[in-house]
Amino acid sequence: MEESVVWQFDTCMKEMLGMKEVDVREYSPLTLAYIGDSIYDLIIKSVVVNEGNRPVKELHRQTSRFVKASAQSQMMRVLQDKLTEEEHGVYKRGRNAKSVSPAKNQSVTDYRRATGFEALMGYLYLNREWERMLELVKAGLESLEKAKGEV
Repeated sequence: MEESVVWQFDTCMKEMLGMKEVDVREYSPLTLAYIGDSIYDLIIKSVVVNEGNRPVKELHRQTSRFVKASAQSQMMRVLQDKLTEEEHGVYKRGRNAKSVSPAKNQSVTDYRRATGFEALMGYLYLNREWERMLELVKAGLESLEKAKGEV
C-alpha cells in the first residue's frame, strides 16, 4: 500500500478538520460499530465501483449483498479463527452490546454477530491498522464468494 498517500490523508484529516488522537479503548463497542459500519460500507462501495461504471441502482444492489447483517455474520464465522486475542475481545464486546435498534429483517444472531464485526472494523480503523482491517475484509469476502460457489 502506498504509505505516503495514506499518511497524507490521515495528516490532512488531523490538520484541516482538527481531528485529535483518541484512545480507542475508551469508546463503547456501539461507537466502534458506528464508525466500523461506515468504513466497511466505504470499502465495499469502493470495490463495487472499481468493477466498472453502472447504474446506481445496480451499484446499490451489489453493495447490499455484502453490507447486510447476514453477510457480515457469515464472514465472522470464518474470521473468528483468524483474530488475535485482542481483536476477538473487541468483536465479543460488539457482539454482546445491547443495541437500541432492533434487527430489521435479520435474525438476532446475525445482527449481533454483524455488530461485533462492525465494532472490530471500527477498532482497527481508529487504531490505523488499515492493512489488517483490509486483510480481514478480503478474507471475509473470499469466504462469501466460496460459499456462493458451493450453493
